[in-house]
Amino acid sequence: MAASATDSGGLKGALQDALNALGDRAMQKIQDQVSGLTDRLTDIADGGGAAKKAAAKGAEEAAQGGSPVKGALKGGVSAVADKAKEALPGSGGSGGGKNQVPAATKAMNFVESIDVGVPVRVAYNQWTQYEDWPGFMKKLEHAEQEKDQPKVTMKGQVFWSHRTWDSTIIDQIPDERIIWRSTGQKGHVDGCVTFHEIGPRLTRILITLEYYPQGLFERTGNLWRAQGRRARLEIKHFRRHVMMNTILNPDEVEGWRGEIENEEVIRTHEEGLEDDRRADAEQEDDQDAGSDDGVQDEDDGQQDEDEEQQDEDEEQQDEDEEQQDEDEEQQDEDEDGEQDEEEDATESGRR
Repeated sequence: MAASATDSGGLKGALQDALNALGDRAMQKIQDQVSGLTDRLTDIADGGGAAKKAAAKGAEEAAQGGSPVKGALKGGVSAVADKAKEALPGSGGSGGGKNQVPAATKAMNFVESIDVGVPVRVAYNQWTQYEDWPGFMKKLEHAEQEKDQPKVTMKGQVFWSHRTWDSTIIDQIPDERIIWRSTGQKGHVDGCVTFHEIGPRLTRILITLEYYPQGLFERTGNLWRAQGRRARLEIKHFRRHVMMNTILNPDEVEGWRGEIENEEVIRTHEEGLEDDRRADAEQEDDQDAGSDDGVQDEDDGQQDEDEEQQDEDEEQQDEDEEQQDEDEEQQDEDEDGEQDEEEDATESGRR
């Protein structure tokens, strides 16, 4: 009996040691997973708050027998959401009180260029047809520009919510550039677009944007630059529309031909159209004048050639007349010689 008890105690001790070893290895693996996830969350969050909360939540889940990875992920997302809420009105955070407008976070910079196979005027006109944008852009629901005013209102979808932006154009020159600033309760976009003629039927459009997120969805999405990817897709939709639709009937796209300087309209749309018509007419007149000059030059050249030919014909006629005179003189000499010979022969016969 004593030997049996001793064997049982040894077996129990061995099992306890094995369990302790497995527990140490499991805890080390959990710590490594939490540490790796914490480092990744630190790269996408400002400061160390999100990383600390992720590590704490992961350790808590591990202690309760749950998944440390899921716990760390929940902690990181919760920290990011809490940080975004601090700047929202009425949230009780440090970003402001009940009636205070939240401050925008650091801007996301976005630069993109596209080439479209149409003249620069056609590309510019289609860009300024803001009312057409919702028809070919996926997330834009409404766009409208006030008549001869530097104001453009747009409404779009952000995740499951809808956002409205009011843009003010501060500088606009037809076929060259548009610069604007915007406002919105959940963020805004400032930007500039310029148009560059590469060839008679090829235009490059350069777009520069600064996006300031001001909402839970906006700030969270900005960490993964979701808005930048969406902007690129919408710009590609614009290029597709130009190349598949606008190019078929370019003259039907009128665009807005006014001019804006320092947020003031210094030339209305109608005045811009009139200036364009006048410039086109002058260009056509110059082309016609150049064509007429070319025709006149050809006529003058032909006239000179005709006069030279006439001079050559007159010279040839003079030469022919001189040759005829020489032939007549030679004929007279020959006749005189024959007559003298006949007279000499007659005189000899008489002798």
